[in-house]
Amino acid sequence: MGKPVNIAVLSTAHIHTKSFLENISKTDDGRKAYAIWDDQADRGRRYAQQFGSTFFVDIKQVLRDPAVDGFLICAENTRHLPLLKQVMALGKPVLCEKPLVTTVSELKQVQRLLAAHRKTTLFCGYFQPFGGQMLAIKQMIRDGKLGRITHVRFRNAHHAAYGHWFDNPDLQWFTQPKLSGGGALMDMGAHAVHLLAHLCGPAKRAWAVVANRSGIYKTVDDHGIAQIEYASGVLGTVEAAWIHQGGPGGLEVHGSEGAIWQQGGTYVFGKPGQDAQPITALPDKPKTVDRLVAAIRGELTAAELAEDLVACQQAVAVMAAAYAAKTTGKWMPVAKGPVAAKAKKSAATVNAKPTAQAKPKGKSKGKTKAKTKPKK
Repeated sequence: MGKPVNIAVLSTAHIHTKSFLENISKTDDGRKAYAIWDDQADRGRRYAQQFGSTFFVDIKQVLRDPAVDGFLICAENTRHLPLLKQVMALGKPVLCEKPLVTTVSELKQVQRLLAAHRKTTLFCGYFQPFGGQMLAIKQMIRDGKLGRITHVRFRNAHHAAYGHWFDNPDLQWFTQPKLSGGGALMDMGAHAVHLLAHLCGPAKRAWAVVANRSGIYKTVDDHGIAQIEYASGVLGTVEAAWIHQGGPGGLEVHGSEGAIWQQGGTYVFGKPGQDAQPITALPDKPKTVDRLVAAIRGELTAAELAEDLVACQQAVAVMAAAYAAKTTGKWMPVAKGPVAAKAKKSAATVNAKPTAQAKPKGKSKGKTKAKTKPKK
């Protein structure tokens, strides 16, 4: 068993709360759901009782408890920012459910918090980029194995609407825009946009068609397709849905030297005239709760945390542009600022032009030696 890690859970609103708490309770490495606070006391008490934690009515008691090592925010999407404002100043690692926030205005406030509290580790509940095959795909792109990347696609979808998942009183907020910030595109599309930020670098503009097509949860969208243009020249397509009844999903990457796609439960690399070859996975990196524990124990590098934080922020900016495009019907610019500036370095390795060989500076002094005539 490792060093004890006391995690404080702030709100149990999110659908992932149960799986996060199961991770904590079933992993025998010293991690513990030390405290649970929820603005809906009945809900919070239920989770605390089920997972052997202590429920607190007063959030201030949790925040000032020196035994807490890190925070897990599982609140409704639009309630992340008020909680971030309270925990960021404490300097302890924070895992905030995705999306980080839902608007560019809120994102700017988060960026000010980050600037004011530089020692605080912050990341979101994304997991797609950290699996072994995705890490291998990212490395192949960076190494130029696919040639020049032209376009990528990611479908992230399930049948939540047809399955009536959000009839559950604990989860009805997913269908309330004031709490969710959006429907299926916000919920499922954010995962895809975050992954593509890791693979393709900073985004320039986005366009989307977003609608409710099933008529089940009419207050929000249950299907959306977004297109994203990246500074690297890559065109990304994201499809997100709560009305997906079957069929393929996952990632496709297309380049001048081949493509990557999902086949038979694994990712393969191939091109016309050649048999597709399975991609050998790299070691997984910690994700979600495991990532929080690793951050608390200092097992993650500053570089990888910084790169992912850029992706978390870019996901907010891209989603905001996509939803704006829903209204205007036009391509909308992705908000610039610290996100684009910090992401510039990672994007340089996607479709990067070969560096020109440096020319010698200045001219050599003195006379130039005469050329020797070739011997006969």
